[in-house]
Amino acid sequence: MNNYTGTIEKIVFYNAESGYTVCRFQVKGEECFTIFGNFPPLSPGEMLKISGKWEINPKFGRQFRVDSIFPVLPSTSEGLKRFLSSGLIKGVGSVLAERIIKKFGEKTLDILSHDPQKLKKVEGIGKVKFEEIIKSWSEHEDIRELIIFLQQHRISTNLATKIYRRYGRQSYAVLKANPYQLCYDIWGVGFRTADQVALNLGVNPASRERIKAFILYLMEKDTEKGHIFSLTGELIEACEKELETERERVIEALNELVKQKKVVVEEGIEDKAIYIPFYHQAERSIVSLLEKLLAFPVQGPSFLPERTIQEVEKNIGLKFSQTQKNAIKESLDQKILVITGGPGTGKTTVIRALVDVFHNWGKKVLLAAPTGRAAKRLAEATQEEAKTIHRILEFMPKKGAFRRDEDHPLQGDILIVDEFSMVDVPLMFSLLKAVPQWMRLVLVGDKDQLPSVGPGNLLKDIIESQKISVVRLDEIFRQEKKSLIVVNAHRVNRGLPLELPSKDDEDSDFYFIYQQDEEKVFETIMGLCTHRIPRKLNLPPLSPDIQVISPMYRGLVGVDSLNAELQRRLNPANEGLKLGNREIRKNDKVMQIQNNYEKEIFNGDIGIVDEVDQQAYRMIVDFEGKKVLYSRDEMNDVILAYAISVHKSQGSEYKAVVMPLLTQHYIMLQRNLFYTALTRAKRLSIIVGTFKAFHIAVKNDTPIKRNSRLRDMLANLHYS
Repeated sequence: MNNYTGTIEKIVFYNAESGYTVCRFQVKGEECFTIFGNFPPLSPGEMLKISGKWEINPKFGRQFRVDSIFPVLPSTSEGLKRFLSSGLIKGVGSVLAERIIKKFGEKTLDILSHDPQKLKKVEGIGKVKFEEIIKSWSEHEDIRELIIFLQQHRISTNLATKIYRRYGRQSYAVLKANPYQLCYDIWGVGFRTADQVALNLGVNPASRERIKAFILYLMEKDTEKGHIFSLTGELIEACEKELETERERVIEALNELVKQKKVVVEEGIEDKAIYIPFYHQAERSIVSLLEKLLAFPVQGPSFLPERTIQEVEKNIGLKFSQTQKNAIKESLDQKILVITGGPGTGKTTVIRALVDVFHNWGKKVLLAAPTGRAAKRLAEATQEEAKTIHRILEFMPKKGAFRRDEDHPLQGDILIVDEFSMVDVPLMFSLLKAVPQWMRLVLVGDKDQLPSVGPGNLLKDIIESQKISVVRLDEIFRQEKKSLIVVNAHRVNRGLPLELPSKDDEDSDFYFIYQQDEEKVFETIMGLCTHRIPRKLNLPPLSPDIQVISPMYRGLVGVDSLNAELQRRLNPANEGLKLGNREIRKNDKVMQIQNNYEKEIFNGDIGIVDEVDQQAYRMIVDFEGKKVLYSRDEMNDVILAYAISVHKSQGSEYKAVVMPLLTQHYIMLQRNLFYTALTRAKRLSIIVGTFKAFHIAVKNDTPIKRNSRLRDMLANLHYS
């Protein structure tokens, strides 16, 4: 670590959200150099003590990365003048700064801090100007004092800035009262960070606030795993083990959380279910809202369904299977209908038919899907407008809420939701609130795919409750029977061996390349992605339509390793932006991993980096013609996407999919995971690995349990 004391000469770049700053720094007697890091607002003329290390930037050369800063107030008249007139203190320009310094000299800063009333004696400082100066100086002092205080306790400038931005002058009071408040109030601060702050500030490791924060942290982790609630016994055991505290203290903390209404407890058969209040409300409300919908009378059609189905067949130019006809008829008779089936069974064809049937009946049809890519495919298939669920509910980013709800319901007669297996409990809760009682609801999805990334297992729970009509499409259409992707997907679902193409079949859409050595699997995938698949499908190697899907993140053929090597081979020379230990370069394939409703870019969207601005630290990503600007604080919303996990591929389709499959992936070798990856491919699916790993995956048909009471609550419904 190197230490310097000097003056800021120029602010090159500053991001108000993240605090990321690039500036020129002057140390007396040395050449000016560039420093960068996450700082509070700084201005030219300010003196700082800085600590950090030198780095070499490929474009900008030698720069100094600052790990900590300590403000040093200037002492000379020239330094004071530049400091005051830098723009740091609102209302003070160079002329007024000169007058203040002429009046008070080296005592200027002491006057500002301890006897500001004397400023009124300076020409040009009236009542309004005085209040503006005092307020600005006070904020300046507060944030710097907080940073100095926190840095003494080994807390970063970046976190200190976030704390001040959230609490302002109350920062000290909040930290002294309960440092764990940080993980409740500040986005990106979890229990581990708040715990570090608390322990550094001298909080007792056995304190009740620490136990309460850890319980809530564990519950949040459970929801990230897909659970609606946690089990009390498991929480108590985890607290005893990880916090090294007594069982009685954990129970006391739990009881206090219940009294404070931060958790809700429901008695279970074997163990108490403990909920974060929102998920408790969402689960119960989904059941009651479905019950209301089911109880509302259904108006049957005045026409003969058979005749209408024949007309639609003629219009579409297809002959429906009997189960497809049943699905259409059921949609006319039922208030809520689930249509489920695997690839090639005609789910999309049924949706097209339903749109025609209800239009012919004079009814308004709404089409929705959980993701942007799924909504786009639905619109292309039906030639009708289809929206994401968030767009159809008119999400308001600034308010973080939906415009459509029970007071402003959706306008239409039937709502069809495709890719319903991806819908989680919070989104279903919001959707049902906006569905008026007279509206029909058709939920379409593949029950054998992975459940939603978010909490819950809605499609499976609704089907297994046996309270809502379900049509299962199980017949593969003649044209789809030629596809080994489709055939093998259904064989996987039945636990059968794969059907492989003949050795001389160059037109197959499915191949299994046997290879048991991990390094050779790795090199085979590299060859497929860089040469063989682009040549076979006439696609550029960087195409979003060529996708590697891996069951794991770690290991040589895990997502992280594959991304790094594919980036090196496919996009080696372009300029990029460093993000910790990773880099994003111009022309890289990237994936959005957070829904951004303002920019209308959603989790799972894949694009190509179009421009990189290293100086301003931002980039532009092209999502199939839609160009989106990312500033520094938004960079973590995207990841490299040459390779992605199976969960990240949900709801998407690609022309070509490559998947490594080895016994090293044992923990992730599950039937529904392999099935989901296989069914992402439209034109070509290639598995590279061993048949032993395949057999392990196919035989492992035990779904990972998700804590939910939805199925049982629905099963107990009574409606007329």
